[in-house]
Amino acid sequence: QVQLVESGGGLVQAGGSLRLSCAASGRTFSSYRMAWFRQALGKEREYVTSISRSGSMTYYGDSVKGRFTISRDNTKNTVYLQMNSLKPEDTAVYYCAAGRNFGSLERDYDYWGQGTQVTVSS
Repeated sequence: QVQLVESGGGLVQAGGSLRLSCAASGRTFSSYRMAWFRQALGKEREYVTSISRSGSMTYYGDSVKGRFTISRDNTKNTVYLQMNSLKPEDTAVYYCAAGRNFGSLERDYDYWGQGTQVTVSS
């Protein structure tokens, strides 16, 4: 079992940057593939990015490639999402997730954080 808590959300102007953090409880953090999803108002939850257990491999959705960077620090049980060149369409609630399978679907992840709001103004 793992509990996830996101933080770092807020309001930022278009073109700005923001870094989200996801703190995980337990000593099994390194056993999980981690991901970020987001859900904009009135839209379905969308895959953003994921990272392998060791952190050596990362994957990104097309909408954030070149702008967002996922990383993890297994010694701190924390995964990060560095968001640069933010656009108004990035506005959403961002969720951290943990799973044991490869994938970009919600069903691939077993544990979810409560979400943190990111708002990008134009």
